[in-house]
Amino acid sequence: MDQPTANEALKRLEPLLGEWTLEAGPPDGPPWPGEARATIEWHDSGAHLVQRSTAENPEAPDTVSIMGCDAANGTYFQLYSDERGVCRVYEMSIGDGEWRLWREGEPFSQRFTATISDDGETISGRWEKAPDGRAWETDFDLTYRRAR
Repeated sequence: MDQPTANEALKRLEPLLGEWTLEAGPPDGPPWPGEARATIEWHDSGAHLVQRSTAENPEAPDTVSIMGCDAANGTYFQLYSDERGVCRVYEMSIGDGEWRLWREGEPFSQRFTATISDDGETISGRWEKAPDGRAWETDFDLTYRRAR
């Protein structure tokens, strides 16, 4: 029985690798103040990506996320934690220029949908939440730009 290998599945994560500047804010509004950055790199094991982000804005927590896959069934995940003590598990998909994260549950359902530019220099996305689990509302827009 042929199964996808971890190397094949992990290769799909490569567009996320690198140093990024982050810009977040309300839709159609000015970005929130302060610089924010993210680094996404392979874990020493080569089996996961680790994302670390920092922000000057005191309302935006510093975060650590681990991204990986179950190569046997082709599913991806993200384990998220931040300095507020929030820990969440997101299901994830990536491919064809799109990166998606989602979770259902308390205190609200969340989803992130982003487009990866053709040149790989920008990831433009939007976080949404559904406090009742059904009616989605925009939480904030988030753009990653490759740091120079």
